[in-house]
Amino acid sequence: MYLTKEKKAEIFAKHGKSATDTGTPEGQIALFTYRINHLTEHLKKNRKDFNTERSLVKLVGKRKSLLNYLIKTDVLRYRAIIKELGIRK
Repeated sequence: MYLTKEKKAEIFAKHGKSATDTGTPEGQIALFTYRINHLTEHLKKNRKDFNTERSLVKLVGKRKSLLNYLIKTDVLRYRAIIKELGIRK
């Protein structure tokens, strides 16, 4: 499996408040970005996998809504997570 418990805890420890705090927007955005990158690589090899493509589109939408929430509540946290993950809106 591409996402183990340890990798997930590492993502939340790095971008969230702690390894067990999975509710912060920064941690969720980082996890979605990791999953989006994985699915993008999968789709480069398997172009006709439409179920994965649909999952990817849904994940991008979820990440976008979290980024919209974060920009409304705290612009500095939004800018920090965008810069740290290397994503743009």
